[in-house]
Amino acid sequence: MWVTGVSVYFLAIFHRSSLGVAGIAAAERFDISASQLSTFTMVQLLVYAAMQIPVGVMLDRFGPQRMLFGGAVVMTLAQLGFAFTGSYTGALAARVFVGMGDAMVFISILRLIASWFPPMRNPVMTQFTSLLGQCGALVAAVPLAASLSSLGWTTTFAVSAALGVVLGILVLLVVRDVPPGAASSRHSKSLATVRRDLALAWKDPGIRLALWSHFTAQFAANVMGLLWGFPFFVDSEHTGRPTAALLVSLLVLTMMLGGPLIGWFIAHNPWQRSTVVLSIIGAIVACWTAVLLWPGDAPVWLLAVMVVATGLGAPGSMISFDLARTFAPPRRLGSATGIVNIGGFVASLLTVLAIGVLLDVVTPGSSTDYSPGAYAVAMSVQYVGWTVGGVQIWRYRRKARAHLAESQPDTYAEMTKHLR
Repeated sequence: MWVTGVSVYFLAIFHRSSLGVAGIAAAERFDISASQLSTFTMVQLLVYAAMQIPVGVMLDRFGPQRMLFGGAVVMTLAQLGFAFTGSYTGALAARVFVGMGDAMVFISILRLIASWFPPMRNPVMTQFTSLLGQCGALVAAVPLAASLSSLGWTTTFAVSAALGVVLGILVLLVVRDVPPGAASSRHSKSLATVRRDLALAWKDPGIRLALWSHFTAQFAANVMGLLWGFPFFVDSEHTGRPTAALLVSLLVLTMMLGGPLIGWFIAHNPWQRSTVVLSIIGAIVACWTAVLLWPGDAPVWLLAVMVVATGLGAPGSMISFDLARTFAPPRRLGSATGIVNIGGFVASLLTVLAIGVLLDVVTPGSSTDYSPGAYAVAMSVQYVGWTVGGVQIWRYRRKARAHLAESQPDTYAEMTKHLR
């Protein structure tokens, strides 16, 4: 049952990450600029982020099985449209629906984990879900690039869309919302109750801490993996396409291998969750600074270190969902998770768009031949997100700890007993 759900997530990550390698091919197919190319990913992430709260509310009402099936259907139809369209407008519409279907998947699997696994296993299972799902991004790196070269645009994306049909059928046959005999996870709510639950979740400092943790830790990995990593390595650092593809693959491998280790650590040290997030963010900032300040092309080893640090941000952001599980009661866990999941994707879409706009602004005329200097300026926009998010994490972790001590003294005592 869990593997079926993760398979849908695998496909969602593949669809989400496909432009990270197909970006150059998309620019040639649709004859578009960097800003227009950024719009593909920006719109997809915007829809994903905007759908999180509605999806969270629907998850509480309809349950994870129905949401997973709906996500598989919507992504399949959208990717078919992306395969066959020849216009920029049609492709943009397809990415809108890819984002819509994608939005239904991950938090549905988190609800399955919360229902089927004991609390101490939740952090590890969440990280394993992320690990296996990120294999979709791995397939979207070297194999997708090879498929685009040999089979062409339409065949590559049509075949990937067809997998959604198989997975949608498996969801209906295999996935169940809760274990046999357990109370249903579906809760019918009035509009007033939905508004009240969202307001309570938003006011909770623990949910705010989770939101900003997700916002700050994740976006650099998304920016690198979804769109700008491959062009940055090829056009700014002159690595060549094979090396660039390997670096993008290293990003995904880091997400996969780092996840279980982080999950194991926070399962045994829950009091250190925000400390782990801040440490990862500090490593990302340090590595990006070293690359951007390096005279000329940075050596491949330094790029690899930067990729590893950046990749750890993705499993680091998963800590936010364990924070949400700690602070949100079960009846509004879907809504709280939706709020948290907005963070990283809002940061990602704003950064992806800002990079594309800055590349066009600092490059004379209508040229798309962006210089290393232009990339350095554009990539520096990430420091805004790291600074704002880091300050907010520092603020809310103190408030969240105080709130936990007051509202859940038993949980607080359990988390801090090893500190005594």
